[in-house]
Order: sequence, then structure tokens, then C-alpha cells
Amino acid sequence: MDIFRDRTEAGQALASMLGQYQQGSVVYALPRGGVETGAAIAEHLKRPLKLIITRKIGHPYNPEYAIGAVTETGPAIWNELEVKNLEADYLARAEAAERAEAKRRRQLYQPGQTKLSLKHQAVILTDDGVATGLTMAVAINELKAANAGKIIVAVPVIPIDTLRRLSEQVDKVIYLLPPEHFLGAVGAHYQHFPQLSDQDVIDLLKAAN
Repeated sequence: MDIFRDRTEAGQALASMLGQYQQGSVVYALPRGGVETGAAIAEHLKRPLKLIITRKIGHPYNPEYAIGAVTETGPAIWNELEVKNLEADYLARAEAAERAEAKRRRQLYQPGQTKLSLKHQAVILTDDGVATGLTMAVAINELKAANAGKIIVAVPVIPIDTLRRLSEQVDKVIYLLPPEHFLGAVGAHYQHFPQLSDQDVIDLLKAAN
């Protein structure tokens, strides 16, 4: 399988590989697209579904290309090679804007949720795919700060260089397609890859929990 029908199919395929991590674990997904993948995993494993709200910081001349990432409160992660020639004012404004959007989404998706406190619990961390790995890396930092006991990253697709970096940060990275076959964009591996709305995320969370 080189192309998935949709995020749900990819999540179901991942779930079939995660049985050994089922007991006592919790599934954390990155909105928006990752929530559909995470919902399929959580349903199959019969585990809770929660969110890590991350936001990529795009390049000023190519907003889709991530040069950094933030969560609601934690420190930003940057691609140092990309940002060294960019204006500090742009980076500060972009970081503040994306952090504000992460907070807005938290209040909309899970109002009143307190700060993460995992107490050494095992976490399955998922998204619909990984490219640069910056948003996944900042999510990993957030989980570590919350004292996660074990972190298993589970994603349908990931390029080989990103796999190598993330493997050094977590207990295990589980993926479906050979990293050497990454097509350059996550969406290229799906037949159906629509943008999810805020309401889609809310509905998936309600159905899962």
C-alpha cells in the first residue's frame, strides 16, 4: 500500500501495529488532520483521545514550509539553518500569532482542560503524517515536560531523515510506508485528504470520548 484511501484507513492500519502499547496508554493527536487518524487508533485500542495543540511557523516567502513550531506555552523549536537569515521581528510576530492560534483552538476544542500531567503514563502520539518533523518534535517536548513515561510516535508516512531525528527523541517510531518512498508531501500519500474544520475536530473528539 503506497496510497491510503483517507486518514481513517491509515489510522486503522496503525492501530493494528500498536496492540502491545494498548494497556494503560492514552492517544494524543495533532490537530487538525491528525485527529481523524488518532480517532481511528483510539477506537480500535479502546483508549482515550486527547490533543497536543501545535502550530507550524511558516517561511515568510513560503508559508507552507515550516521553519519552526510552537505549542500553547512551551518553547518554540526552529530550523536554525532557515531562520538565521530572517528578521527577528518576523520570527517574533509569527511565533506570537501561532501561539495565540494554538490557545484559541484549545479553548474551542477542549475548553477548561488543565495543563498536561501524565504521571509517567505511556503515550501514543500521532498525526496524519510527518514531513519536517518540527510540529511532532515540539509535541514530544510538551509530553516530556508533562512526565510522560513512554512516548510512541505512530504515523502513516515519514521521510528517512526525519525518522532518524525523531527516533533519538522517543521510545519508538512506528510507520506504515517505507521512509525511502516519501513523496515530498504528506497529502501525496492519500486519495482523499481534505482540510478538516474546527467542527470536524470537535465532532471527532465527542465521538471518541
